[in-house]
Parts: sequence; structure tokens; C-alpha cells
Amino acid sequence: MRVSLAVHKRQNQAREQGKAEKDDRNDLNRFFVAAFYQNINQKDTIQTGHNKGEKTERPAMKNVCVVDAEHGVYKDGTEVNERKDNRGNENKGEVLLTIMSSLAQEESRSISENCTWGQRKRFADGKVTVPFKRFLGYDRGEDGNLVINPEQAKVVKRIYGMFLKGMTPHGIAKTLTDEGVPTPAGKRQWGQTTIKSILSNEKYKGDALLQKTFCEDFLTKKMRTNQGEVPQYYVENNHEAIIDPETFEMVQRELTKRTKGKNRHSGVHLLSGRIKCGDCGGWYGSKVWHSPEKCKRTVWQCNRKYKNEVRCTTPYLDEASVKERFTTAVNQLLAGRDAAIAAYELGMAKTLDTTELETQQQELLSEMEVLNGMIQQMIRQNATVAQDQTEYNQRFDSLSQKFKEAETKKDAVAQQISDIRDRRGTMEDFLRILKQHDGEVTAFSEKLWCGLLDYATAYADGRLTFTFKNGSTFEG
Repeated sequence: MRVSLAVHKRQNQAREQGKAEKDDRNDLNRFFVAAFYQNINQKDTIQTGHNKGEKTERPAMKNVCVVDAEHGVYKDGTEVNERKDNRGNENKGEVLLTIMSSLAQEESRSISENCTWGQRKRFADGKVTVPFKRFLGYDRGEDGNLVINPEQAKVVKRIYGMFLKGMTPHGIAKTLTDEGVPTPAGKRQWGQTTIKSILSNEKYKGDALLQKTFCEDFLTKKMRTNQGEVPQYYVENNHEAIIDPETFEMVQRELTKRTKGKNRHSGVHLLSGRIKCGDCGGWYGSKVWHSPEKCKRTVWQCNRKYKNEVRCTTPYLDEASVKERFTTAVNQLLAGRDAAIAAYELGMAKTLDTTELETQQQELLSEMEVLNGMIQQMIRQNATVAQDQTEYNQRFDSLSQKFKEAETKKDAVAQQISDIRDRRGTMEDFLRILKQHDGEVTAFSEKLWCGLLDYATAYADGRLTFTFKNGSTFEG
């Protein structure tokens, strides 16, 4: 009960303070106008049009017409500095416009602050809202929260499924566009940016991150991505999920993994970027043989087969044989499934533990805080007390160097922690899929191919080995 009374008291104080600030602004308005024009008629008003279609009534001098602050003319078309009474109002009109503009800007700032406070209060209370007309998969419920739209949810699940099968955001966007599936905004053309946004939006797993962006300037209304400038709030289990959390995290790791460079992911085909050449280490790619003839066929061979000085001797492969031999290798992996799962879980606990590294990272952060405090104290002391500048510069350079070294070590440790967490996540995904399959696999499974396989290696003698994400290798 005391908590409720305290909240009620703070609310009353806030209302009284807001009322007092409003009264002060009104008094300030009257003061400026009265100080400039001695003859004031409270019944007459001046209307300023700072925004199109917006008119604000304020006290003004007798017989003053409507002023359009944007175009600088009176209602009758006369310019501001061309009054017929010729009482030297040229400068007065400009000053009046300046005063009114300042008051209007202050009022706009006050309104913006009130709106911002309201939004941030909603965020702090965990109230979630989204642009439902442009948000795929959810509708607004009776309580204002997110409710699943069954038809749109199928599209979301399909997007996640296609991505985990190896397709790129560009390929997914092209597929949906060709099929005529409408975008979240109801348009026909999908873009890879929209696909990436759907794949990385935590709301699809039932959570909500609030205040991702904020208004930088109340005049320009420019929005910026929140990089820590204002608080963010994460609401867990806020609504029903379309994508289960495990699948969502798997997608996030796959998004991070698919980077540009030598290891750039190719989503052209299910086999793209998955078969290595045993001679040169290059990747296999699809090639079409006898394309203009009836016996046209697609095969897979080393992309560097004819580009290296020494020609690769690895054979070509066809898709059907690769899938069949992969199924054989998966059954060998599943043969000792229970023992393998126990061994993998024990190995993860020992080799993928980040406790020591996290402790080391915290120690480096504490060291950096101490060094930064010493540097700041030395700067303040040098600004108030006369010192030998040569000695000061030497001490400053020494502390700055120690700070940089600690920062470099901290970044290296943070990278190690990130790499270990990525490997741990990959192993957890591998074990989860492995636990779901008990018994012999009789047909090729895209889910097993994408979830278990790391890569395959083709050798000149015809062998094809499959290396799985846990590091084990089996010949197919």
C-alpha cells in the first residue's frame, strides 16, 4: 500500500510541476509581447503558421493581421517589413517573428519531451508495440499485444527453413517474389534487407527488445540506432513464438558465420560450398555437360580443375550419388549415437568452458578503469598545479601505453570467448539434431545435411569422406 501511495504522490507532484511549467511559459509569452508592444488588446490574437495547416493563437497588438512565419507575409499579402503606418516596424516585425519562433520551438521541445517520456515509461513497464500493418506474422490482439496470424506465420517459418537449408537472403527474396508472396508492407518485390530483418528479429521467438532506435533531434525528428545512448529493455516470453528459441539461435549463428571473403557462403544449391577437392582444397561447383543436347546433365567438379598449373585429378560427382553416400555416412554416425552424445557433452563441459576467460576479461576491465582514473587525475592536477611538463608527458605516455596494452588484451580475450561460444552453439545444435534421430536413416534428409555436416572431401581414388560438425569423419 505504501508503494501505491508513493507512486500516487509522485504522479501528483509531476502533474503540479507540469502545470507550473505551463503557467510559467504563458507568463513568459505575455511578458515578451507586452514588453515589446505597450498597447495590448487581449481579445485580439496573432496566428502563427509554423507548420502547414497549424495555427496557434497568442496575445498580439491591435489591428495586426495574420502572420505567415514560413513565407514572411501578412494575410493581405503585404510583406512584414512594409507596414503602411510606417512607424519603424521593420525591425520590430523581425524581432516579433524571432520571439514567436523561439516560443514555438520551446513549446515543440516541451511536447517532444513529454511524448518521449511517455514512450520510455511504456518501455520500462514492458509494454510492447509494433507497426502491425507492416509486421509479418502477427496481428494486434484485444489487449494490444501480438497475436499470431496463421497464414503469415507459415511464410515466416518458410523463410527460416529456407535459410537453414542453405539459401541466401537474396535467394529467398527472389523465390518469394517469383511466387507472388506479398511483403510485410503488402508489396510484390522482396528485398534481402527485409529477409535479414525477419531472420534477426527476436519477436519471432516470443521476446521483445524495446527502444532499438531513438529520436536524436526533436526538430528534425531524425532517428538513430540505439548504441547505448539510452536504456534498452528486453522482455522475455512476451507473446506466443512463431520460431522456437533453439532454431532462432541457430539462425543467428549461421548469419554470423556467413561472412564475405574466402569463406563466403554460397546458397546457389544445397551442395554449394560443401564439397572440397582433395587435391587443391578448392570447392566443387556445378557444371552442365552437353547443354544443347538431349543427354544434358549436371555434374559437380573442382572449380579449379583447369585453373591450377597442375591439373586436379579428383573425379566429377553427381548429386544423386553424393546424397546416397551421405546417408551411408550418417548411419555410421548414428550407430554409436548414445555413447557419442555422452562423450560430446562431457567434452563440451571441459573444452568449451569460458569461465576462466571471463574472469580474465573482468580483471582487464578493472585494470583499465584504474589506469583511466589515474590518467584523468593526472590531467586535472596538471591543469591546476604547475609541473615539469617533460616529466608529466613521460608519465602520461607511460600510463597511456599500459592502457592500450590492457585494451588489446581485453579485445583478444573477448574474441576468444566469442569463438568458443560459437563453437559451443554449433555443438549444441548438432547434439539436438542427433538426439532427434534414433534408428537407421533410409532416405536423404536436407535437415541432417544442413544440421550435421560441416563439409565433404572428394579424393582422386574415388573416396568421398564426410566431416561432421563434431569433428568426426566417416566415409560414404
